[in-house]
Formats: sequence, C-alpha cells, structure tokens
Amino acid sequence: MILFQWLRDILIGVLSAFFLVWGISLLISAYGMNNPVEFIMVFFASNFIVLISATGVLYAAFRFWRLWKETLRPS
Repeated sequence: MILFQWLRDILIGVLSAFFLVWGISLLISAYGMNNPVEFIMVFFASNFIVLISATGVLYAAFRFWRLWKETLRPS
C-alpha cells in the first residue's frame, strides 16, 4: 500500500510539473499575440493552468514530506 501511495504522488508531481512548465510557456507566448481578446483569454487560461498545477506540485511535495517522515524516519 505504501508503494501505491509513493507512485501516485510521483505521478501527480510529474504531471503537475509538466503542466506548470506548459502553463508558463503559454503565458509567455500570450504576450506575443496581436489580438487583445485572444491575449486576455490565453492570459487568464494560462494563469489558471499555472495555479492548478502549482497546487498539484505543492500537494505532492507535502505528501512526500509526510510519507518520508513516517516511513523512512521512524520515531
């Protein structure tokens, strides 16, 4: 059961990191758009992607810390 938790948290962290990088690149590319309506839509969409993926990265980091504290460093 512990292995399943580690694998799930690794998968969440890797996918969240991928979407974080993709959202940041989308945010940077939004500044090159000429149409203001497209800029606003892509800007807010990329910020939403970054927000959700940063939450996933933080979730995985805190889960790793808790699992490491419970399993690898018994008190």
